Amino acid sequence: MTTLSDVAKKANVSKMTVSRVINHPEKVTDELKELVFQAMKDLDYKPNVAAKALANNRTQVIKFFILEEIDTTEPYYMTLLMGMSKELDKHQYSLQLVTENSFDVGQSDGYVITGMREEDYPWIERLEKPFVLFGENRYGYDFVDTDNAKGTEISTEHAIKTGFEKIVYVGIDVKEPFEFSRESGYINTMQRYQKVPEIVRFSNRSRYSERFIEEQFARYPKKTAFVCSSDRLAIGIERGLQKCKASIPDDYGVVGFDGVFLDQIASPRLTTVKQPVFEMGAACATMLLNKIKQKGAPQGNQLFEASLVVRGSTQKD
Repeated sequence: MTTLSDVAKKANVSKMTVSRVINHPEKVTDELKELVFQAMKDLDYKPNVAAKALANNRTQVIKFFILEEIDTTEPYYMTLLMGMSKELDKHQYSLQLVTENSFDVGQSDGYVITGMREEDYPWIERLEKPFVLFGENRYGYDFVDTDNAKGTEISTEHAIKTGFEKIVYVGIDVKEPFEFSRESGYINTMQRYQKVPEIVRFSNRSRYSERFIEEQFARYPKKTAFVCSSDRLAIGIERGLQKCKASIPDDYGVVGFDGVFLDQIASPRLTTVKQPVFEMGAACATMLLNKIKQKGAPQGNQLFEASLVVRGSTQKD
């Protein structure tokens, strides 16, 4: 049976270095990691993760708990999951996806939770394991999210600077922090440019925003842009405008928010605020692992800057 000493000899490093690569890869240079991992591969050496977990009273399992309905038509959560999984894999952790019915099934070392709504917060106080939220909150819980206000600030400013005179915000009809932040980014930018805000809200389904345009199109003159809280709502706006024979982007503009797949299949292709979802997933994993190591110590929050991707829905391709 291959031993740690065999790996150290093969890689021409000390046993301590091999141990550090296995147990604390974040503290080792990429060059050393590559050297040791190659030696482990050549010798078919597999560290006993189960024994290590048992000795540390750990399960090496993280649960990802989704509290909202997942729509399989867009890979937002798949991208998030991949970001978490890649980071957890570096630390020999596995990721388990759970829903409400399976939340308490099996052991874990902590949770990443997303889709929290106001009514969900009371039970979160009863959690005994460390947790991190994906999505901003007003209760002081550790979280990772996009800077939502900044995102709609750059999308609104883009619409104004592109030459659109009337800017309408199409929001998601939920009373949640991320939506409040996105609306505030829009409102603050409109006020800065001395423009009058107009906000409409729908459930996050393209059919509702599409129907709205069909029914209310006469209200909106040429040189109107719709700044949307999601790519899904933005696609509905595009379809509604096209049904009304409106010219995009010559007379009407549309800007989405998310930048995960749906923006690429829209026609014309959608200008959107792109979230770094993969990186945010990795950050959730890193924050939670640090919290576990620090026995539940608060980690604060981490906001990621979104970027504007300009395409055919606001400017000629």
